[in-house]
Amino acid sequence: MTATTAESGNLLPLVSGRSRPPRHLADLSRDERRAVATSLGLPAFRADQLARHYFTHHLRADDADLMTDLPASIRPALVEAMLPRLLTPATALDCDGGQTRKTVWRTVDGAKIESVLMRYPQRATVCVSSQAGCGMGCPFCATGQGGLTRNLSTAEIVEQVVDAARTMAARTTAEGGLPGGPGRLSNVVFMGMGEPLANYAALLAALHRLIDPAPDGLGLSARGLTVSTVGLVPAIRRLAGEGLPVTLAVSLHAPDDELRDELVPINTRWPVAEVLAAAWEYARVTGRRVSIEYALIDGVNDSPERADALAALLAGQLAHVNLIPLNPTGGSSWQASAPRGQRVFVERLRARGVAATVRDTRGREIAAACGQLAAEPPVRSRAGR
Repeated sequence: MTATTAESGNLLPLVSGRSRPPRHLADLSRDERRAVATSLGLPAFRADQLARHYFTHHLRADDADLMTDLPASIRPALVEAMLPRLLTPATALDCDGGQTRKTVWRTVDGAKIESVLMRYPQRATVCVSSQAGCGMGCPFCATGQGGLTRNLSTAEIVEQVVDAARTMAARTTAEGGLPGGPGRLSNVVFMGMGEPLANYAALLAALHRLIDPAPDGLGLSARGLTVSTVGLVPAIRRLAGEGLPVTLAVSLHAPDDELRDELVPINTRWPVAEVLAAAWEYARVTGRRVSIEYALIDGVNDSPERADALAALLAGQLAHVNLIPLNPTGGSSWQASAPRGQRVFVERLRARGVAATVRDTRGREIAAACGQLAAEPPVRSRAGR
């Protein structure tokens, strides 16, 4: 049984029968947080103090003793009202010398989601989920093969980012940090489980929590945020009007409708021409270059002819092609294009003036790479933090 959520701005049905996550300060505006504080008989500014601890210092309810500017007598009630535990780490997997970490989270209603933190020499990026599962049904994606469970709340999305920021700030690996000492989270990509634009209301609120300065958010640069979509045209146009200069990534995977109907089933609703028209409008309004995501699948979409067709669609546009050699998943027999095929595809795009690079895939051996989230993980794991 399903229920639609048109009132929240979501475009697809949700699975019903699951309880809503408890209220969390990341779900609330400043005025709403202050209203909670006053309902407890406390001054409104106490909510700002609590929010600052969360967004600036990444403190959890377990860290309440560190919130020394809050009187000890009021901490329990304030923390209970606005800092519930939403996500519990079930499993964490590391690779790349500890520089890539995938965390499998369990929500309060038992759903499982995944996020991936990747540390590079000059930046740190976290890939977050916006839904538990995905309803888009792309046959080469492990998440899509599993179907949709439900949308995540704003705070469930934000919690993944706050945990990544906390991990990056840790001084040692014993404190849960990555090798290399403390650092700063710089980039967030909505490329984990789910279709972000199908959970539009929560996505938009989460973007504000990530961008807004403390005590209302993490204060990240909007230019360090990327929202990926398979091509929900009305939501792309809506996002263009929000005034947030985040990067739009379009999962295209084929230049023609016949093949894209097979690879990205939502294409039967919004075909290639409509998706790209909305993407170019987004680029025009925001001034941000659109990333065109293209999984290279051997013998399926990697022919020189399709490279030429893709180049014809993109030439002269504010776009960059991000080519992704297909990552293996248990439910698909398709394989990544051979290295020579990848080189030829790139060369044909560049020869026609289209910027293109092949993504340096991280986390494949722990099922953390693009398209692998929710795939069966390998045996090696660490206990949840």
